[in-house]
Amino acid sequence: MIGLQPSMPVVTDNLRHVRERVSQVSVGAGRSPEDVRLLAATKQVSPAVVSRIIEQGIRLIGENRIQEAVSKIPAVEARDQAVWHFIGHLQTNKASQAVDLFSTVQSLDSTRLAESLGRAASRRGRPVDVLLEINTSGESSKQGFRVDDIYVAAEAALATEWLRPAGLMTIGPLTGDVHAVRASFRMLATLRDRLAARYTESEWGLLSMGMSDDYEIAIQEGSTLIRLGRALFGPRG
Repeated sequence: MIGLQPSMPVVTDNLRHVRERVSQVSVGAGRSPEDVRLLAATKQVSPAVVSRIIEQGIRLIGENRIQEAVSKIPAVEARDQAVWHFIGHLQTNKASQAVDLFSTVQSLDSTRLAESLGRAASRRGRPVDVLLEINTSGESSKQGFRVDDIYVAAEAALATEWLRPAGLMTIGPLTGDVHAVRASFRMLATLRDRLAARYTESEWGLLSMGMSDDYEIAIQEGSTLIRLGRALFGPRG
């Protein structure tokens, strides 16, 4: 498998910078840096580079495409040191492969997908952690449950013992409007609090929000998991 091969000294320098910014922004927001976890979004990145970044202490690795993950994950030498998350749009017919490859699916975006993942997890006899993907910006180009359907989403995930709701995920607005981005992330935190109060049988601790362009705002608004690709590996095709 051939993937992007960014220079490891550059990646190492980028990782150091990100860690410094996470610490600074967290402290500035009155939070502990340890409360913000970093996931490396490794779409198109070669197995060798993924293995190297795992060896540098990044334990959460996110893949966007099942087809890429099927060939890449077995080729990552340090794969057993990592926790693998699926972070892209997941088609229902790929649910079984997702359950085989990933411990967490961050992009549960429909009741049909919840049913498919639940059946696949039941067949494997292994529960799967899921995050409900919420379209907090209301952009028609995005996947995710509508804000008004948050309880429908939660109940779909809770309908089977084989899915374990662990929190929420969103993608910030694709805009340079800082206020819109902040409002989107603030909304996700509010929704998480509502679910935690209503469905006390589940953990809702994960707020996966913030990517390379907006992770500092996300941290300020309570993100517990940021998903970084370009900030670590540089531009991709």
